[in-house]
Amino acid sequence: MLTKSDRTRQFIVEQAAPLFNKQGYAGTSMQDIMDVTGLAKGGIYGNFENKDEIAAAAFDYSYKKMRKELGAVVVAERTASGRLMALLNFYKNYTISSTVEGGCVLLNTAVDADDAYPFLKKRAKAALAEMLGFLKGYFEMGVAKGEFRKTIKPQQEAENFFSMIEGAIMMAKVSDDPALLNRILSGLKDHIRDHVLIK
Repeated sequence: MLTKSDRTRQFIVEQAAPLFNKQGYAGTSMQDIMDVTGLAKGGIYGNFENKDEIAAAAFDYSYKKMRKELGAVVVAERTASGRLMALLNFYKNYTISSTVEGGCVLLNTAVDADDAYPFLKKRAKAALAEMLGFLKGYFEMGVAKGEFRKTIKPQQEAENFFSMIEGAIMMAKVSDDPALLNRILSGLKDHIRDHVLIK
């Protein structure tokens, strides 16, 4: 059972997460966090040591929320191709309808952190490795079950797959063209049908 302190911490994180995802670390002030939570400075600092701690918790919250929603639609599929298609469907229109307000938390944090905020980059790096691991596992599953061609390289497929999704999200956001992302996702579906599946 959550204590009052735990509930307050969770509330702060939930309210701050969209701020960090939309505005970045530097663009999010403690005053912004106070404004969205309605808490005084003492209420914030009574639960978190500093902004770094809130930003780290906000990333963890946002990434876990995305991973949970993605996992729910993916594991419902029994085949490797079904799981990959479900993942692609999950990202459809993601620049205008994402799990966390502001878009892909992994992409946003990776770009925002880079070399400036090592504690955030470390989290983004771990999340990227996990996502690539999931994808590699799906490709390996397809090969093992005789669904995918034995000649494919699961690690390379996973890297190409996810880099195209993340790159498409970035391009769609910059160009204000959600359809761009959907076209890339459609192309990835074609790739699975034409070059990965055994016909």
